[in-house]
Amino acid sequence: MFVLSNTPIDAENLKSQVIDPQSGGFVCFEGWVRNHNENKTVSELHYEAHEKLAVQIGKDIVKQAVKDFAVNKAHCSHRIGALKVGDMAIWVGVSANHRKAAFEACEHILNQIKSQVPIWKNEHYKDGQSGWVEANL
Repeated sequence: MFVLSNTPIDAENLKSQVIDPQSGGFVCFEGWVRNHNENKTVSELHYEAHEKLAVQIGKDIVKQAVKDFAVNKAHCSHRIGALKVGDMAIWVGVSANHRKAAFEACEHILNQIKSQVPIWKNEHYKDGQSGWVEANL
């Protein structure tokens, strides 16, 4: 339901785990490392996490979303470690009987992961500087 990975996210494999023959809708979100933030040129990101706690909270979020939105399956994978521009940082996929539930659950999972899971992002810039951003403490 929720995993941290220090290897590239395999979206097709994850999609195959979420697809369900009872579902009429499937929604996924892919978040990628972009080359800029706040007028600075980003060269790479480093994600760190309190792994045991992050996995437990992430699993709880996904499990609760499946229940609250009455979806069939949901999964989230978040990268940790060093990522280059263009790498996928997060993948969320949801299958449900109807598209509305899939859309709403996917957005909810993403928002809850970003606000509750202890994952920290350190941006590295072309000018040699770096900085922590959007830290969940």
